Amino acid sequence: MSRQPNQERSARARRIRQPAVENGLRSESFVFRHRAGNAVVFIVLMVAVGQLFNLQVPKAAGLRAQAASQLKVTDVEKAVRGAIVDRNNAKLAFTIEARALTFQPVKIQKQLAEAKAKTPEAPDPDRRLRDIAAEVALRLNNKPDATTVLKKLSGNDSFVYLARAVDPAIADAITTKFPEVGSERQDLRQYPGGSLAANIVGGIDWDGHGLLGLEESLDASLAGSDGSVTYDRGSDGVVIPGSYRNRHDAVDGSTVMLTLDDDIQFYVQQQVQQAKELSGAKNLSAVVLDAKTGEVLAMSNDNTFNPSQDIGRQGDRELGNLAVSSPYEPGSVNKIVTAASLIEYGLSTPDEVLQVPGEIDMGGVTIHDAWEHGVMPYTTTGVFGKSSNVGTLMLAQRIGPDRYADMLGKFGLGQRTGVELPGESAGLVPPIEQWSGSTFANLPIGQGLSMTLLQMTSMYQTIANDGVRMPPRIIKSTIAPDGSRTDEPRPDGVRVVSPQTAQTVRQMLRATVQRDPRGEQQGTGPAAAVDGYQISGKTGTAQQINPGCGCYYDNVYWITFAGMAPTDDPRYVVGIMADNPQHTADGQHGTTMAPLFHNITAWLLQRENVPLSPDPGPPLTLQAA
Repeated sequence: MSRQPNQERSARARRIRQPAVENGLRSESFVFRHRAGNAVVFIVLMVAVGQLFNLQVPKAAGLRAQAASQLKVTDVEKAVRGAIVDRNNAKLAFTIEARALTFQPVKIQKQLAEAKAKTPEAPDPDRRLRDIAAEVALRLNNKPDATTVLKKLSGNDSFVYLARAVDPAIADAITTKFPEVGSERQDLRQYPGGSLAANIVGGIDWDGHGLLGLEESLDASLAGSDGSVTYDRGSDGVVIPGSYRNRHDAVDGSTVMLTLDDDIQFYVQQQVQQAKELSGAKNLSAVVLDAKTGEVLAMSNDNTFNPSQDIGRQGDRELGNLAVSSPYEPGSVNKIVTAASLIEYGLSTPDEVLQVPGEIDMGGVTIHDAWEHGVMPYTTTGVFGKSSNVGTLMLAQRIGPDRYADMLGKFGLGQRTGVELPGESAGLVPPIEQWSGSTFANLPIGQGLSMTLLQMTSMYQTIANDGVRMPPRIIKSTIAPDGSRTDEPRPDGVRVVSPQTAQTVRQMLRATVQRDPRGEQQGTGPAAAVDGYQISGKTGTAQQINPGCGCYYDNVYWITFAGMAPTDDPRYVVGIMADNPQHTADGQHGTTMAPLFHNITAWLLQRENVPLSPDPGPPLTLQAA
């Protein structure tokens, strides 16, 4: 009986101790979890503080700039490219402002659908697109047609061009009626003459910058400077008032005035193409210079290109300017150097009679005339009128290499003319220290040196201008956007021979076009004559080099002609070069370019109503009785 109470007390004690232990364990677990939670919170806070510090200190400047850039907008104002005009202000190239119509199909389709879903009265999306297509086609005279436009409007592209080269007024009318259509400025370069003077003017690339010709070499002056303005735009796309800054106005390009006359250029270009086709030449070029100033009035190649079309798709069209970039051996037109030297140094007279054999040995080579003959009593005038190689070399020996080399330099050979056209070649005159006896047997007859057509024409301009060579130029002036005009500086003339020498040589070169009283040919180029006018000039034939052997072909030639008109008071100088023609310039038997010279010169004299030449008196004596 006495144990039971004790057992009960022990059980109660155990029951009391058990909750206390459990409570202690729970308390320790709670403390542990509390501390762990605090540690986690502390770590998170430290990470957050680190991130805030990183954002507010090291990255602060960059983030501010990034935020500003998200608001900042810079619009570019395109400068208008300057025009290229001829000497009479006729436009050869100019820029017009147009518009390209743009559209965002995916975005606009979504907007139209959402608007219709919110407002039943809103336009039906499909109907709206059809209306836009119809309006664009109507305004653009069905180019493109409505079906084509609608296909673009309904497509899955994010951006499309609906039409390009749209008149600004038409574009404004379309975008006003249909704001969904965008309008983007698009400058268009226009060449109203098509291929007229294309080898001089050149063309532009897809980005509007010069690619060829003067468009390339004068790109900085023609292009001008684009303008710009910076402003801020809110998240809703609205410009923030007062945010405009850094405004720079566009400066349009300058207009470049050339020395060309577009009427002369058109006629010469037409005649060159016709002569090329009739003669069968590989290519053909012509240059017309003002006799007094050396200004280029016309310069033409055959087979020229049209800069209004994609330059990359011109096929076999000639993109270069052969008259300044492609030197050749000139043949007998170079005999003007010998003729001028003889008279200048008093080594012969026009009527001196020389006994000219059919061939001559000089420097280890034998030189023949183009026709077989025995010893002939040619006058000095006759040597050049009949283009006797043998007679020319006989006379050149009196001059000697030193004086001859000096005269070549005075005439501008072996050096660029500085005409301001890209790709100009200096030609090639071998240095005198490299000359051999055979060199001096070739140079006076126009072989063994090379020149461009412009250089050749400039030589004859020297004689036409009483012995003063005026380096040819093609840029007359530059006109700034504000209208102020700056004339291109002109280089000083180079005195080559005296006025008396030049006048004498001009008279001697009349022999080239002379016929005898019976109408029989005496000089080598009577087809160059123009009724009523005294004409002075020289034909040329030069063998081309065979690259396979480094020797001359026997049947491949450069055919040239250079002359001036009228002889008594020259106004024009014309130079012509043909690459291996099979016929004359008018398609007849032979290979002279005299007929082309006649056509160009006769047209020029008649166009300007140049007074007829005075009676020159008796025919020149080419051969003694």
